[in-house]
Amino acid sequence: MDPLWLIVPGCAIWSAILLLPWRPWSTQASFDARALIVAPDLHDVTVLIPARNEQAGIERTLRSLATQGRNLRIILVDDQSTDGTAEVARQCGLPDLSILSGDPLPPGWTGKLWALEQGLRHVEGRLVLQLDADIELVPGTIAGLRDQMESRNLGLVSLMARLSMGSPWERTLIPAFVFFFRLLYPFNLSNSRCKLVAAAAGGCILVRSDILRQLGGFGALKGALIDDCALARKVKDLGHRTWIGLTHSAISHRAYRELGSVWEMVARTAFTQLRHSAVLLLLCTGMMVAAFVLPVVALGQSGSTQIMGAVTLALMAMSYIPTLRYYDIPVIWSVTLPLAGVLYLLMTWTSAWRHWVGAGARWKDRSYSNKVAG
Repeated sequence: MDPLWLIVPGCAIWSAILLLPWRPWSTQASFDARALIVAPDLHDVTVLIPARNEQAGIERTLRSLATQGRNLRIILVDDQSTDGTAEVARQCGLPDLSILSGDPLPPGWTGKLWALEQGLRHVEGRLVLQLDADIELVPGTIAGLRDQMESRNLGLVSLMARLSMGSPWERTLIPAFVFFFRLLYPFNLSNSRCKLVAAAAGGCILVRSDILRQLGGFGALKGALIDDCALARKVKDLGHRTWIGLTHSAISHRAYRELGSVWEMVARTAFTQLRHSAVLLLLCTGMMVAAFVLPVVALGQSGSTQIMGAVTLALMAMSYIPTLRYYDIPVIWSVTLPLAGVLYLLMTWTSAWRHWVGAGARWKDRSYSNKVAG
């Protein structure tokens, strides 16, 4: 077989990504907070923070909330922490902060959702901001999200927080993580009335409390490891529109400096994304090899095969560069995308292997069975 034909599928994949009308590579769906002269009244917003062993970063998160505006209520659910999370939070001295001691995790729940469910019982406001304990918000973020929700008549708005991208491994893998997420869940489709795609980023989600209660609380998501997108799907199924965007205004201070930390984050849910299907895993493997491996191999060939490989890699870089520019990362890092693609494929196989041997998922020193993870 002419090796040129081995490169055609990869070239077709990257051409399609660039030409699709919903532009999955685009960074246009984004939000950045505006500086406000007068502190807004946020009495109708309650922030829910599930926190398990977050002593190192919880103060930064809470201090950032203190800059958001007046009358913002904050409920932190200390999810059976074994460090000083609750004490550090208490020492911040925020007047509208309530700290709840979380109950033991019941069977069939994931820790984060159980913590959120306990916090929801104490919510009285019109809006609920689900915020991860490692995320700090730029002043004006909450008011801006509320305005976004009201001006567009949305049921849910979500921000994909800016993750740490300082170390070489982070620069290789984290922008690629964001890029691949947007290929799986195109923001322009998710933000439209199209019901085929529904996406949210669990680190920062503003949702109407009446919708949550209509769903039956976080119990409606019980056991879901990809709980953010599951929530967006249920909100859309109720007939409400959702919106997700990139941002510089929600910043995660959790570092992923080593390869292993990214590996564990992805392996926790990657096979769940494929619905625990061996067929989908094999199809994904074939596509990833065609998209990332064969174009690089083609560079070592000659003639038209080498040219086609170079063209394919150029198309790949063109689709990836907008993500790098959004995060102010030099475009030369686009050459690392094939490596990132291969590593993410291996992480997905790790996730599948753990599922098949019954290891389930593991997060925050807790193990979840395959039944829960599904």
